[in-house]
Amino acid sequence: MVFGKAKIVHFLFLICFSIALSSCVNDLDSIRKVTFKASDPDERTTNLKVFYTDSGYARVQIFAKLAETYSKPEPVIKLKDGVKINFFSESGEIVSVLTALYGEIQQERGTMFVRDSVQLYNFGKKQRLETEELFWNQRDSSIYSEKPVVVRTPEAVLFGQGIRTKQDFSAYEFLQPRGQMRMQSKL
Repeated sequence: MVFGKAKIVHFLFLICFSIALSSCVNDLDSIRKVTFKASDPDERTTNLKVFYTDSGYARVQIFAKLAETYSKPEPVIKLKDGVKINFFSESGEIVSVLTALYGEIQQERGTMFVRDSVQLYNFGKKQRLETEELFWNQRDSSIYSEKPVVVRTPEAVLFGQGIRTKQDFSAYEFLQPRGQMRMQSKL
């Protein structure tokens, strides 16, 4: 049998095309095994900036270098590589700032947990809270920790085991104060 050049090329093309189609079948289960891990986040965001507003005014501003959203076992947003939260006054000024290296937001509960090099600073009073972990309850604006804390003010350095305050850090209560305090009288 004699074939023309065009028929041979056409025949070879059909064979190559058939082989290519049959070898490129993707099994979705195989792909999932290779590319999906149950521990992977549902979403990843770099340089996250979130504003919480009330009646058109900024109340809270959250920054994170890396945010990972998980839906299971329960919904959580993990903030990594640095977290900064600005808290605003009624007039829209930043009154305090919370910083940490790591945080977790439980949106359904309205809470946030931060840990590692945690600091809360009040600009008006020039006072700083330092601890290793604390919780912020968005619903009642409270911040609390049961870990050792240090509060630095222009007049004193105060120590305690645990603290409760509002997010503006205008006033606070130690759960178990400890140590000695020296204060100078301004008479």
